[in-house]
Amino acid sequence: MKTKIASLCLAAVFSILAFATNSSAAEEGFYDKEHIRGFISIGGDFRGMFPGFQDYINTVPFASGALKHKYGTDTSLYYGAAKYSKFNKFYPGIHFNIGAQYKQFMTWFDINFAITQISERPKSTVTAYAVDSTGVPNGVTSDFPLYDARWFNYGVDWMFGWKLLGENAFFNLIPAVGIGFNMMNIHFTSNYVVTNESSKDETIMRDRYYSTMAATFNAELEARLQFEQFSIGLYGGYRAVRYNELNVEGDNLDTTIFNTDNDGDTWFVGLRIGWTFLSPWEKKQQDKI
Repeated sequence: MKTKIASLCLAAVFSILAFATNSSAAEEGFYDKEHIRGFISIGGDFRGMFPGFQDYINTVPFASGALKHKYGTDTSLYYGAAKYSKFNKFYPGIHFNIGAQYKQFMTWFDINFAITQISERPKSTVTAYAVDSTGVPNGVTSDFPLYDARWFNYGVDWMFGWKLLGENAFFNLIPAVGIGFNMMNIHFTSNYVVTNESSKDETIMRDRYYSTMAATFNAELEARLQFEQFSIGLYGGYRAVRYNELNVEGDNLDTTIFNTDNDGDTWFVGLRIGWTFLSPWEKKQQDKI
């Protein structure tokens, strides 16, 4: 929760500073708003997990424990699990960027999505064994449903970049950094029991996604070819993510018991195409022709 609040506060502070600076700068002639150009771009990339993220994503969705029937008079705890395939450490992502450019300076919002990754269930149900109050199996069995283990994430980074080789160079190098947030969504493999650490109250996982938010830091370098308003670029970089504990039915799933950190760090390389709109000054020049 602290990470989430810090992320939102940082975003708010930067928004206020940027608005105040731009407003006063325009009035004092620091820049000419007639030369501001908007742009959009879309890209696809190939992402690779760092070891911490790989441990996290191949541990938490497969978390298991006691099973319990949600309805009926049977209140026994059952134990049983199935073997799933691990998630690949490489996965595809999609980016949509919208922003503005003034001479060599660029700023934009990078809206990114990770396509849903699935580890299919090995069978439709698992046979679990009931235990007595001492934890010894009592010979009673029951079937519980299994689900595909799934995860996907999405987020937004506020990026700031600089065209190193000039505003209108045919070939350009554009380093950029930014901060933002990311939302991780995880679907567990069955209806496992979650126990509150303080009250010991029990809740049961449902057939749904559970989510957690994280603050992010993003750094990238793009090699771009500019064809007047159209552009194509090859980009790569690093995105640091630190997730909060996953909230499951009102209780935090303590990932430390699984011996994993809440890291989501990735490296990425991809291709994007973009379109830069004409500035008001450029439009006026065209009207004169």
